[in-house]
Amino acid sequence: MGRPRTNDETVKERLVACATEMLATRPRESLTVRALATAAGTSTTAVYSLFGGKDGLIGEVRNRAVAGLFQDVSAVPISEDPLADLYALAAAYRRWGRDHSHLYTVLFGGVQAFDPSGAVGTSDPIQPLLAAIDRALTESVLAGEATLIALSLWVTLHGLVTLELAGALDAGTAEATFGPTIHATLRGWTTPDVFRTLRHTDPAP
Repeated sequence: MGRPRTNDETVKERLVACATEMLATRPRESLTVRALATAAGTSTTAVYSLFGGKDGLIGEVRNRAVAGLFQDVSAVPISEDPLADLYALAAAYRRWGRDHSHLYTVLFGGVQAFDPSGAVGTSDPIQPLLAAIDRALTESVLAGEATLIALSLWVTLHGLVTLELAGALDAGTAEATFGPTIHATLRGWTTPDVFRTLRHTDPAP
């Protein structure tokens, strides 16, 4: 019986899937090369030949998480209503988190640190949010500093999604809470004239 291949796409995808699950569900220190290889049903050699080692494999998981979230939020269409666009971006963020719970946990659970003061690349998931905020500021819909507005919305989103994924909010409560909470956060940054028009109504999702 021949030795199993250690450098094909099937093994690569299995290692990424196992690393994603383990990063999301186990202490970081428990992720040894041997543990990852055993979980994926392959040899430790595969981890080194495909990723250069454990750090390379973890980096691949992180890159896929970043790319996946960026793809989903970038697909949100731009309308003439910047508040509606911001709400749509928040909803897309939540959908991605629910559809990719392990990647979400990896992305925001320590493998990547969120740095609101860092440089924003063209493929950074925060970029579409900042672009929508800049448009809202230009149109005098929001007032404030763009990074602070983005951080405020992200903190709200992250709290809601994290509680939902952890099961602290049941499906009905999560659904009922999401819209009003996001709208309230957005209203808090609106200009006085816009705030008065939204006082009794929420912007359309």
